[in-house]
Amino acid sequence: MTYEELVQQVKDIAESADAGAVQGHVAFQFNIEGEAAGAFYLDIKDGKAAVEPYEYYDRDVLITCTAQTLLDIVEGRLDPVLAFTIQKIRVEGDLGKALLLKEVVGQKKAKKKPGREKAK
Repeated sequence: MTYEELVQQVKDIAESADAGAVQGHVAFQFNIEGEAAGAFYLDIKDGKAAVEPYEYYDRDVLITCTAQTLLDIVEGRLDPVLAFTIQKIRVEGDLGKALLLKEVVGQKKAKKKPGREKAK
């Protein structure tokens, strides 16, 4: 996997995630080590998540991990608190805001169901 593919995958997941539980603004920077190495950020504001392939100097949280670990977290296969506990990720910054990642990952936006029309 390349850096560009990783960023696009995380971007697609973030755009479909339900970030409504996050009040205010929080910015995460991810430093990826190994395969797909590089830095990018996840910005959550007003219930919307955005991912961009840049460093975020005013970030609240810096998370360092491998690409696979990050994908496991954002796809809901690995709890971010457990990942921290077993040292699969390193976290710097506001740990309270870091916990907000758990509120977003694995949470899909509810899709509106089309209304049923009555048969005549």
